[in-house]
Amino acid sequence: MEHAGSTLLIALCRGVVLTGLFLLLFGVTQIVMECLRNDLHMVVHFVPVQQVVELLMVLAVIYLASGGQSQMNFDGNFFPDFSNFDNLVLASSIFLFYAGMEMGGIHVKDIENPAKNYPKAVFIGAAITVIIFVLGTFALGIIIPEKDINLTQSLLVGFDNYFKYVHASWLSPIIAVALAFGVLAGVLTWVAGPSKGIFAVGKAGYLPPFFQKTNANGVQKNILLIQGLAVTLLSLLFVVMPSVQSFYQILSQLTVLLYLIMYLLMFSGAIYLRYNMKKAPRPFRIGSKGNGLMWLIGGLGFCGSLLAFVLSFIPPSQIAVGSNTVWFAVLIIGCIVVVAAPFIIYASRKPSWVDKDTQFEPFHWEEQATTAQTAAPVSGAAKSSASSASTNAAAGPASQSTPSPEQHK
Repeated sequence: MEHAGSTLLIALCRGVVLTGLFLLLFGVTQIVMECLRNDLHMVVHFVPVQQVVELLMVLAVIYLASGGQSQMNFDGNFFPDFSNFDNLVLASSIFLFYAGMEMGGIHVKDIENPAKNYPKAVFIGAAITVIIFVLGTFALGIIIPEKDINLTQSLLVGFDNYFKYVHASWLSPIIAVALAFGVLAGVLTWVAGPSKGIFAVGKAGYLPPFFQKTNANGVQKNILLIQGLAVTLLSLLFVVMPSVQSFYQILSQLTVLLYLIMYLLMFSGAIYLRYNMKKAPRPFRIGSKGNGLMWLIGGLGFCGSLLAFVLSFIPPSQIAVGSNTVWFAVLIIGCIVVVAAPFIIYASRKPSWVDKDTQFEPFHWEEQATTAQTAAPVSGAAKSSASSASTNAAAGPASQSTPSPEQHK
């Protein structure tokens, strides 16, 4: 009887796993279809992250409910020990999980009652992000021993261990292929999206003509080649880093640093524009009156980003990163190059770089400069007219009081 019950449980587990795998493959199919239609900007919406986490959670519940031994100690403290500096350093990379939350701001104009609904949407999105990553991490920690946890392989190892437990090891290669398609879709999105934006800005005159060239299909070929070259150079870090895990960690830290630079500019820029552009129309405004709430939220965001920025330079003790010189050199030089390059290109721009067919909207400071230049001649002409009028008015009585030669006659 016990054997029959165990067999029924395993059969039920396989059914649940197959259902989850079907949902995952459905998401992958959507990715492939979007890729075939060259609608790459929509691919990111079909990356089956949610299905992966849901499948992991179901497997973890089945594993524990059927008597599986958890590899994670739930008797310890739920929160990490932040008094340990090493834990604080590793936690700074978590900022990357929330990268992109600000992109929802472009939809503020389309939201009904944005002052109320937009903050609600941001908090809900942040909560969902936390739940997905926390529960997914728990699901992996339950099945993988602490000594075997790896930044680059734990997801596949976790699925493989769960599939072995339900006697369905043949599903491991399938899930690996599905995850590979998901990662590929993410790569395609990141390659095509930013390069398309850079291409549009370049045609407006902010990049040399070399970066504005396209192939027969209108694809920004030179920008993609430069991207490929940069990635190839970064891949050479495999030679100097002691492991794949350390290579992954240093690239993650570099990505976090570059993101945080943008967030530092964003928070400080939001406060600055409250004073520099007081009368600008704002569909959504932080604080109904005054700027106190903006200073509070912007200040907290800036200070948190600055703290994470500083901590991101410190090598985590949990991962062997090899030479500290290489670690600091890659992060510091990478930040300097990426931050300095736009300033150098902007200072070197020429009128001949502008594409005549571009429809790029000018930046607000360019509109202000154009308005000021247009207003200057008008005000000058007004002053000249006023001066002429006053001169004529002053000369009028004098000319009337002075008799002409004919009047003398």
